[in-house]
Amino acid sequence: MRPPRALMLFAAGFGTRMGPLTADRPKPLIPVAGRPLIDHALDIAEAAGCAPIVVNLHYRGDQLADHLSGRRLHLSWERDEILETGGGLKQALPLLGDDPVLTLNTDAIWTGANPLSELSDRWSDDMDGLLLLLPVEQATGHSPKPDFTLADDGRIQHPPIPGRPGYVYLGAQLLRAGGLAEIPERSFSIWLLWRRMMEVGRLYGMVHEGGWCDVGHPGGITEAEALLAASGHV
Repeated sequence: MRPPRALMLFAAGFGTRMGPLTADRPKPLIPVAGRPLIDHALDIAEAAGCAPIVVNLHYRGDQLADHLSGRRLHLSWERDEILETGGGLKQALPLLGDDPVLTLNTDAIWTGANPLSELSDRWSDDMDGLLLLLPVEQATGHSPKPDFTLADDGRIQHPPIPGRPGYVYLGAQLLRAGGLAEIPERSFSIWLLWRRMMEVGRLYGMVHEGGWCDVGHPGGITEAEALLAASGHV
């Protein structure tokens, strides 16, 4: 049995693409198939045996904190300003413990293999980062523009190389996060850490065995519910 992995759940965003749906609630509390998005993410985390679990909070964070009350997890408050993915993870590191750490976005629905277990099973010592991907044509609710291509040995290539299959990052990753301490900014994207990993050839990608839907926009709710229904999860 693999040892538990620490997990960061990103839940601090404003959800502006959701329009009126986030006027009175944070995006992670928007229901899909009758349950808040963050509960779907926590199901994945618990099934993968993640511990500790940390959730970052900012926009309407009190509502989210109330919803999570009583669960075995830690809250990382970003009260003064939203810290983005890199800054949020950097602030939460004292709660997460030693590297490597998993992160998972809370605005997506998954089917098939557990994404966090997939990452943990594939991890190896020659990696600084491992990102979960899908071919761009299989990424439901996402734009047709790829984020990356992959070299034959699985290393991430960015910008995408024309003529090679394009892949979309799904918001699930496993990282050695110690390099965040070398980034002086307080609020920044995780891309800053990825670029450093790419420069030394230690950022890898793997393809998710299952389905995924981006629920970052209102239309994604219907698409996600259809994905769940087609897979027998509803």
